[in-house]
Amino acid sequence: MGNGTTSLAVTAVLWTLLLFSVASWTVIIVNGWRQWRMGRINRAFAARFWHAPDLGTGSREAESHDAPLARLCVAGSRELSALRSGTNDLAHRGEVGDILERTLRQQVQKEQTAMESGLTLLASVGSISPFVGLFGTVWGIMHALQDIAKSGSAGLDVVAGPVGEALIATALGIATAIPAVLAYNFFLRRVRVAVAEMEHFAADFLHLAIKTERNGGR
Repeated sequence: MGNGTTSLAVTAVLWTLLLFSVASWTVIIVNGWRQWRMGRINRAFAARFWHAPDLGTGSREAESHDAPLARLCVAGSRELSALRSGTNDLAHRGEVGDILERTLRQQVQKEQTAMESGLTLLASVGSISPFVGLFGTVWGIMHALQDIAKSGSAGLDVVAGPVGEALIATALGIATAIPAVLAYNFFLRRVRVAVAEMEHFAADFLHLAIKTERNGGR
């Protein structure tokens, strides 16, 4: 085994990579469960909303569902109610369609931001873990070469310990990075699909709301 400084530095790298791995797997598990739950509730709400007899009934369905589409519907319905009540502040001046579109767009952005939570950590872990592992490897090999110089021997008993310890750092860095990168790409695609779904729902809700207002709220 290498000297104390070598072991301490490489051990610190290994523990850092272990913490990175735990953090990334925590995000993966939490986001995976959240994505599954979100998709299930979204489908249930969408089915009930589009089978409702009118916009008011469909909007009330949203109150009992905790999902992005439901919150989007709630935001649009509350804005529509505020417009109907004659609120005359600056935020509610303009065409009904423009105000509703702005509200729905803002809600979509809020939902997107919430769904992207944790992705920055996955991207960071995926990017820097191999370099952290490589640092541990270079440090270990550098001190292994110093051990060779001090002992005057390049025998296996001199270099095996520190070099083996150093190579473990590289392997752990790669093992930490791969799941983080794969999960990041997977969740990023799921977020894009979810955002597209929300944008389609927002457009349909807007058209339905405008049509309802033209028909006198029916």
